[in-house]
Formats: sequence, structure tokens, C-alpha cells
Amino acid sequence: MVLAGAIWMLQGLGVLRAGDSFMIGDPTWTVIGGAFVIVGGITAFRARR
Repeated sequence: MVLAGAIWMLQGLGVLRAGDSFMIGDPTWTVIGGAFVIVGGITAFRARR
């Protein structure tokens, strides 16, 4: 989840330009990716406890 969110964030920021995706350069995917990174990090942290 964290990895997918990070990839989405990079695509939303226009940093990762692999292929011709509708996500590239769209700030919405930066926000969605950031939310996935946060939720995935919290889930991983709680799973370790």
C-alpha cells in the first residue's frame, strides 16, 4: 500500500513518467497517493504491535 501510494504520488507530481498514463501530472493522484502512504504506514505500524 505504501509503495503503490508512493508511485501514485510521483506520477501525480509528474516525476515518474512511465508510459502514457492519465495520472501523470494530475495533482489529485498526489493527494490520493499521500493518503495511501499514510494509511499504509499506520497499518504496518499497528500490525507490528
